[in-house]
Amino acid sequence: MPDSPGTARPSSALERRLLAARAAAPSYREVGATRGTRLPEGYAHLRRRVHLGHGPEVLARAGRFVLGWGCQLGTGFAVYPHAPAEPGATVLLRLALPGSRWPRLVIPCRVVWTVDEPDRIGFAYGTLPGHPERGEEAFTVSMDAAGEVWFEVSAFARLASWYARLGRPVAVLCQYLAIERYLASVVEAVEAVEDGTAFGDGAAVEAGTAVEAVGDGTAPGR
Repeated sequence: MPDSPGTARPSSALERRLLAARAAAPSYREVGATRGTRLPEGYAHLRRRVHLGHGPEVLARAGRFVLGWGCQLGTGFAVYPHAPAEPGATVLLRLALPGSRWPRLVIPCRVVWTVDEPDRIGFAYGTLPGHPERGEEAFTVSMDAAGEVWFEVSAFARLASWYARLGRPVAVLCQYLAIERYLASVVEAVEAVEDGTAFGDGAAVEAGTAVEAVGDGTAPGR
């Protein structure tokens, strides 16, 4: 099975982790809840969006990037196995912290829904046992009635692992930085057209979409 581009052949240990993740059930009950507008109670909630430009071409370009795990790859994760997001697919997100002697973090998750419509493209994944959080995160590109294109990250989650709870302030900061990087990576992909011409006038993160927290008050990340 292929890993993310430019990575070494996965080890047998990674294959075993993937098989175990495929056999596991999600670590939370509200599977698919990010498809709607109301997120479940008892979790921290997050909605952030960024303006990408105007028109179907922008929507299509950003949508391809998002469905290909571009947000995660652009944030420094390796995705195994690497293939466009499909409902029911189980993947391992892997991250090595720069300068750290700790082993690479391996995060199991499962794609719970995808959408590919004329005005909306994206997917969501949920956590599996072994993930430092419990919950779900969605990545969607949409075009409104005026033809303006937006990328949105929405999520509900709470900390699950002991090491995440122990280092909660650091975990919250890392999560916030990851979300900001998700937004920036899609903007960069849209602007990186073949002729070097940027779409629109750049990315302005919408001021009205600040992080909203409930439950344990922790903003979710991956």
